[in-house]
Amino acid sequence: MDVELRHLRYFVAVAEELSFTRAAERLHIAQPPLSTQIRALERELGVDLFDRSRRAIALTDAGEVLLGEARRLLVQVQQALAATTRAGTGEVGRLTVGFVPSASVGALPSRLKAFRARHPGVELFLRELPPDELVAALRTGALDLCILYLPFSDPGLEVLTVAREPLVAALPAEHPLAADGTPLPVAALRDEPFVVPARHHMPGLNARVMETCRRAGFEPRAVQDDVWLLQTTLGLVAAGIGVALVPASLEKLGRAGVAFRPLRDPGPDVELGALWRAEDSSAALRNFVAVLREG
Repeated sequence: MDVELRHLRYFVAVAEELSFTRAAERLHIAQPPLSTQIRALERELGVDLFDRSRRAIALTDAGEVLLGEARRLLVQVQQALAATTRAGTGEVGRLTVGFVPSASVGALPSRLKAFRARHPGVELFLRELPPDELVAALRTGALDLCILYLPFSDPGLEVLTVAREPLVAALPAEHPLAADGTPLPVAALRDEPFVVPARHHMPGLNARVMETCRRAGFEPRAVQDDVWLLQTTLGLVAAGIGVALVPASLEKLGRAGVAFRPLRDPGPDVELGALWRAEDSSAALRNFVAVLREG
């Protein structure tokens, strides 16, 4: 049947007003074209929708049925159009964000809270993964965005610095250097065994730690160099396995058996960055990145 939405809108207006004159005024069209359209609808359906035998028109049984159905259809169309608009502006949809676990200690929670408050219609799916797996999942489309330690460079990925913080020394609580709360020269750790973050296939946090030690004139003596979870690093420090240089935000964990000391010469700040595919045009992603930019 060749029935269009305008036919249904016209019909509903006449059915609710029970007057072609008032319905035409409501629709801002002339009455003759409105009457013509209603007649065309009746011919298409093969039934009379209005009883015109009396002075005032009335709905037929078929008209009563169509009125209920037409109202529902028009509401559904409006809902579909509104949902499409919300999806196009990023107000609804889904977003999968991956991150290194230590990001949940620092910058990430407040950004997630702000995004949820502004865009409650977007479903957020969160995944904790090692850096290499984050980048691999991002490239395949399994993630929309990932957060990890910089530096990182890839021509196909956009990179945004989300947070900067200094490195601090994490020492076993009973260590001779643990009691003093003043800034510690990095060189004072020259002869200490180190728990060094894993290198993965990107510089990341490992590069910052190594650079800080080299600036102080030594190469750290690694007793553990394959630990990627910073929470595990703190556990090894608490066990007396070695010392470590970690992002300052990890002090919030308050790990028993670990003392933190600021560094006198920490070198470049540690940077936590967000990565996403350059060609991704998702409105929900754009909105999430906008929240990250605000800090």
